[in-house]
Amino acid sequence: MLARGLLAAAATVFVGAVGVAQIRQEPDRWWNPGEGRIFPATLDYQNENGTLRLLLDGGPLKTEGHPFFTASGPNGRACVTCHQPADAMSLSAESARRQWDRNGARDPLFAASDGSNCPSLPQAERASHSLLIDHGLIRIARHWPPRDLGGKPIKPDFRIDVVRDPSTCNTDPRYGLTSATPMLSVFRRPRPVANFKYIEAMGFAYDPKAGMPLQVDPETGKPVSGNLMADGRVPTLAAQMRDAASAHLGFLKQMDAQDIARILDFERRLYVAQQQDRTGGAVDADGAIGGPRTLQVSQPGRLGSDGGAPVWSEFEAWEKVPEATKAKWSPEVRKFRESVARGARVFREKTFLISDTAGINSPIGFGNPVRNSCVFCHNMSYMGMDVAPGQVDLGTTNQPFADPAPHLPLFRVTCLGKPHPHYGRTILTSDPGYALTTGRCADVGRITLQTMRGLSARAPYFSNGSARDLRGVIDYYERRYTIGYSEQEKQDLVNLMRAL
Repeated sequence: MLARGLLAAAATVFVGAVGVAQIRQEPDRWWNPGEGRIFPATLDYQNENGTLRLLLDGGPLKTEGHPFFTASGPNGRACVTCHQPADAMSLSAESARRQWDRNGARDPLFAASDGSNCPSLPQAERASHSLLIDHGLIRIARHWPPRDLGGKPIKPDFRIDVVRDPSTCNTDPRYGLTSATPMLSVFRRPRPVANFKYIEAMGFAYDPKAGMPLQVDPETGKPVSGNLMADGRVPTLAAQMRDAASAHLGFLKQMDAQDIARILDFERRLYVAQQQDRTGGAVDADGAIGGPRTLQVSQPGRLGSDGGAPVWSEFEAWEKVPEATKAKWSPEVRKFRESVARGARVFREKTFLISDTAGINSPIGFGNPVRNSCVFCHNMSYMGMDVAPGQVDLGTTNQPFADPAPHLPLFRVTCLGKPHPHYGRTILTSDPGYALTTGRCADVGRITLQTMRGLSARAPYFSNGSARDLRGVIDYYERRYTIGYSEQEKQDLVNLMRAL
């Protein structure tokens, strides 16, 4: 395995499927606001599992003066600060650590508003930014009680109390729940801003998880996918930009329509996926169709089990390739590629009992438990996200299923009306998720499912960063649902995910 220290090297080596080395020049991994670089039509970055590729439809793009790449607020940040190309347009914990080692608290990434555990802490100290540096987590401050899209307070059907507050922000007299403007702070991973053709696609005319009509954009009156933010607090990319401009970029005024249009144009033209594996070579070699080019040219919003390509069938050619072709592969390449193809079948075909999971077993419910496989939720062709809108509670933030997280806040939610269908009257959680948007106790812990592309570039995983690596993702699902994966199946799934 390549040492992590080599990832920032200017020259990178990619090894092809038959062992031929190709050397390409890699730009500096970190994009600072206002650098004025050219964003090329094709941009590659090395990571510990191989090579990430970004494709910009209609590129290249001059970034000088572009609002995605230009700081407009007093904290010196731009969108690119927390959505780095080398990190699949997200932000890895490794990148955050590297920036702290380079610049310390002077770096705009560590702005007090959300790049620290709480703005009231001494900002020069590393400990004040530990959640971002060590876990890749950004502080998300939500109004309490929640507000609807028009800013009107929502009356929640639950009470929330702070049990543990290592960040100090939820009990802070200025920023906490008892402040003059009550806020609740949770800590989440930045979501990737790419492949939006798929994220914005609507596969259903309604939300099958809730049996309700799709959310409607109040500006256009048109239905929206509901798959943007972790807690569903905004319906559209334009609304997300306005939210980020004030909450994360420190803008003193709202973004204008022209800036929003330019950012939308960039984000909707950008495709990101792993292109090369350090062991298996190019993921679109010998009949496979992995990599971002397939995303660029394929139709979005297709259900893999109903008219679309079966989920991760991009790699089935590696299972069916003639023996004469396999004979040309090195033993290491063959082992990896066959593992990826098996992992795709395990992902689609290995069924298990899914129980006590809001968004699946309730509110409408498919039965509790219901037997299905990973593609029950990760069902969109080429993307592995959910074709249906809505949020699911996998238990990653709610006890008793969540992994221990003493670095995160802990809240006690008490349902005031009907008990939660799976947890009862009282819930302990590090992030109430969708409930911070709806005010409904039944939504505690529900989180919008993410895309599965570019995973090798953006550890850690889950909304709260609780899985430090891809094996940690598999191990969590195994514990949560007692799936019964063999050791080989676990490794096959890890190899699949690192090839995405």
